[in-house]
Amino acid sequence: MELARRTIDAHTDAGPDEEGIHTVGAAVMAADYRMFAGVNLYHFTGGPCAELVALGAARAQGARQMRCIVAVGNHGRGVIGPCGRDRQVFVDHYPTMRVIVPTPAGLRSVLAADLMPLAQRWTPEAGMNGLDPSLYQDPEAAGPPIIRFNPRYLEAVRSGVKTKTTRFRDPAQLGPARLVFESDPEVVLPAEVTGIRHCMVSDLTDQDAQAEGLTTAAQLREVLQRHYPGLVGTDEVDVITFRIDHETGA
Repeated sequence: MELARRTIDAHTDAGPDEEGIHTVGAAVMAADYRMFAGVNLYHFTGGPCAELVALGAARAQGARQMRCIVAVGNHGRGVIGPCGRDRQVFVDHYPTMRVIVPTPAGLRSVLAADLMPLAQRWTPEAGMNGLDPSLYQDPEAAGPPIIRFNPRYLEAVRSGVKTKTTRFRDPAQLGPARLVFESDPEVVLPAEVTGIRHCMVSDLTDQDAQAEGLTTAAQLREVLQRHYPGLVGTDEVDVITFRIDHETGA
């Protein structure tokens, strides 16, 4: 909500109680916890709502699955619920995404699918069909936990060159896992997390770097800085060791 509020407050073109082209901001969180923002573009022919602009921005940066979304009005108007068109788009493309909406009892987070009772879902392949109840289950929670990777790491992981990943505020757990590479379409490799070490960024070793296909700890810290801007040496990270389950296959 704070990202949505900051975005529209910085970019609105209307004063308090004035009409304008840009009066609502939205923020969406992707499955990998990256956040993206957008503002509406009002037009009498049906300019896009802020939520759709934010979803487009997320896709443009490689995000494929979304966790939650919220829209906020300018000048302190607070959270605004999605319009009917937005709700249909959410159901069609992200039925398990959480949507923050205002209610008489305060703000509430609901599944996108629950915003459209008795809805039909449209897909490019099948057109309009009834909403499959199985879509109400969050794919992130169905089956082994997911660890997401940029697709550029796919071959290194497949070949065994990369057997570790270092994460900041992205917890994992020991045992079976799904390694998801956010290509189009996504690639999923069954795996097992065999070790998790908590340490500070400054304590990362050359051995950690080499298990990630790099050479030195300094190189690893540079890569982490690109993934997590603002990361400092005293920040705590998780060094996750994994192995691919070749018997199960992709």
